[in-house]
Amino acid sequence: MTDVTSLDPQLVAAADHAMRHWTGSDPGAIRIGSAAHKRLFCDMLLATHNPYKPSVIRWPDLEPDARDRLVSLPIWDMAVQTEGRAKLRVQSYADTIRDELLNKAVTLDAWEEGRHKEVLSRLVAFYGITLEPEPEYVRPRDPEWAFLRTGYSECMDSFFAFGLFALAERSGFFPRELVDTFEPVIQEEARHIIFFVNWVAWHRANLPLWRRPWFDLKRLAVWATISFDRLQTARDMGGGKGDTKKDENFTATGHKAMGIDASARDLFVLCLEENDRRMAGYDPRLLRPKTMPRIMRLVLRFMK
Repeated sequence: MTDVTSLDPQLVAAADHAMRHWTGSDPGAIRIGSAAHKRLFCDMLLATHNPYKPSVIRWPDLEPDARDRLVSLPIWDMAVQTEGRAKLRVQSYADTIRDELLNKAVTLDAWEEGRHKEVLSRLVAFYGITLEPEPEYVRPRDPEWAFLRTGYSECMDSFFAFGLFALAERSGFFPRELVDTFEPVIQEEARHIIFFVNWVAWHRANLPLWRRPWFDLKRLAVWATISFDRLQTARDMGGGKGDTKKDENFTATGHKAMGIDASARDLFVLCLEENDRRMAGYDPRLLRPKTMPRIMRLVLRFMK
């Protein structure tokens, strides 16, 4: 595995390209739920791992107005805590897996979630952003439920985050140097989502027939829980700075918080474009997330 910690530009570029473009070595069609399917989505996650180290990231010095915009975003407490919970939840499920390859892939997923938390922690420390004390992270009683909730939350939140990140870049809200520095973290979420939706399909296909309806009900319950949480937080967007409910809903309303003049329709179209772009470089035999793109395309049909 290439070590990019030296920050040599060619090594960084090669690692960045490798994490975005990957095709499995086994040719031919892949049956969902097969051993070949499991190898495909596990190998994708393992082979596209970018070995950057948060401790050597060079955070760019920002002009005072750019730093003030960054510090004023109401997301940092929730972002750090979300990644802390995600690491524990994913690792808890990894600890239940006996399959060696799948265990290795899910464990890497958890490790990368922890690295996201470290990146965010170092970012807020470098720019002098004050965080609330972190809560105690408690291991889940139902690791599968926790893994499903983490995966589907990423499917929903990252869909909006992809568009917001592009909007912030195009508008100049984030300086180019900061965009380039934070970009690998955003792309890692796309890899996690592809891995997750393929795991869901593979896992369901390998359940006994009598267990599949229960698993489907569990997935629906997770979606309902996540959707209810987002609707609840949407009603509290008038909260003040530090309101965690406001922070949690930032991915859906962030363009307003950032003061960027963009219509909801423009944002949704950009989210769809960015979602497709970030998923495009991986083996076409891998499943892609469908729920959020379908919902947004349906919503767009009724928007002027």
